[in-house]
Amino acid sequence: MTYGRLGDVIATGLTDRLDVRERTVLERRARIKAGAEEPFPLDPGGWWYAVPGETYEGLFDALGLHDRFPVTLYEGSGVEDLPWRRPALPTFVTPELDGWRLIFGNLPDVVGIDWDDWMGATERLSAACGQAQMFYEDSAGGSDVWVVAEKGVIRRRYAAENDPEWLGDPDEELEGAAEACRHLSIDPTTLGPTTRMSGCGWLALTEPDVGHEGLPALVGLE
Repeated sequence: MTYGRLGDVIATGLTDRLDVRERTVLERRARIKAGAEEPFPLDPGGWWYAVPGETYEGLFDALGLHDRFPVTLYEGSGVEDLPWRRPALPTFVTPELDGWRLIFGNLPDVVGIDWDDWMGATERLSAACGQAQMFYEDSAGGSDVWVVAEKGVIRRRYAAENDPEWLGDPDEELEGAAEACRHLSIDPTTLGPTTRMSGCGWLALTEPDVGHEGLPALVGLE
């Protein structure tokens, strides 16, 4: 199988059925293009996870994601705007950024919207990747949450709506997700030329064996 444009491959809806050689070709393409990219600020929609770049592979099983497809930072950054074919929804895993991989896009459908869903996903990610962090901001609703978990156990947490609640030692410098992510891992809104980036990113789906024809916004990318 030969490839002209990435869109031609996606349009087939068979990217979940590519063999090892074909996936290797596509991953090489994404890595080459990503190598020429310069990091830029991301908008994860107020909710994202961070896991160590060295141990990120376990996140796909931990979140029940399937049929991952290699993409660049630019290609995956607009994941929330990509049309999809239900029941499959895409989630973006970034390239490694200053030693971390960020996860965002359609998280209410991937994780759920209840407190126990949020904490459970953070614990599963940390069990699979050694460590995991969650950040959530809702300025309109007044919610502000960050969580740090290690090896399946939540070690630190800040949650604020009206009155802040802490798990672990309080730290005024870490009040709020915007402040905490800068100290604990990486702030997606401040990425730029000094950010170290390596590898390619991934789009992964919430359901298996449905193809990626639900992502036509990528058609036309070389």
